[in-house]
Amino acid sequence: MAAASQIKQHMEVLGSDGEHVGTVDHLEGDDMIKFTHTDSPDGAHHYLSTDFVDRIDEQVHLNITAEEAVDEWEDEDDDEEVDLDDEGAEPVSFGDSSDEEEDSDEQAEERR
Repeated sequence: MAAASQIKQHMEVLGSDGEHVGTVDHLEGDDMIKFTHTDSPDGAHHYLSTDFVDRIDEQVHLNITAEEAVDEWEDEDDDEEVDLDDEGAEPVSFGDSSDEEEDSDEQAEERR
């Protein structure tokens, strides 16, 4: 593995197949590459272990394909709860219970 300290902001990350994986936002600690969200297909930050780095020149070259790298991504929000109050988020329903609906309405009213 190449020295992670050589990984710099805005470097392009390529899979072993030469395909674009993402752009480095910065290094998280010594062992995780954080990708820019603007270069992500879903607009979110993703992380990849530096264990997958093969070599570094003007770009970061991985020892796995771009597809494998995407499969290995760790998402920024993996441990966070889903906030259903976000615009465009659909509430999840697990049945038709008027009590649950009333509780939900009361909770929404309290937040306002």
